[in-house]
Amino acid sequence: MLGILALISILCAAPARAEDLRVGMSATDWQFQDADKNEFTMGSWLGKVLSIIYVDPDVSDLNEHYADALKKAKDEGQLKDEAYKGIGIADCAATWKPNFAIRAIAGKKAKKFNTVILFDLKASLRKAWGLKQDTSNVIILDKNRICRAIVRGRVPDDQVDSLVQLAIDLQNK
Repeated sequence: MLGILALISILCAAPARAEDLRVGMSATDWQFQDADKNEFTMGSWLGKVLSIIYVDPDVSDLNEHYADALKKAKDEGQLKDEAYKGIGIADCAATWKPNFAIRAIAGKKAKKFNTVILFDLKASLRKAWGLKQDTSNVIILDKNRICRAIVRGRVPDDQVDSLVQLAIDLQNK
């Protein structure tokens, strides 16, 4: 487990400002709406491991290989609803697409992955956590909202299994 965390830390060692979210740090909370205007925060899933894909809608498929692997683990019973939640957050400020088009894309993703897609209209989370613009970011938070993995950009194919295993291990703690 420590080897996986060390590898993820190295993988994610992109230059970061002092306030950027990094492995081992507490994640600051947020509040966003879904397509039905329901409000959500991290507290909406207290006691659950969160896997967040924060994505520019222009590249909404960039980390779909990772999302597919999470879905497979969930379908196989390795990730359980009682202890795990995967969500998507659309970085609406990073795209030229109008919000109605983003909502249509998000609706398809939400249905495919049976999840919640939220909308960050002003890029507030991107700015708060130091996420990359014009790409997809993957963040895994433990039950106490400590960042256990962060990938700014595409998850390398050879890291998908270890990230999924990390989420499985964290939910079982």
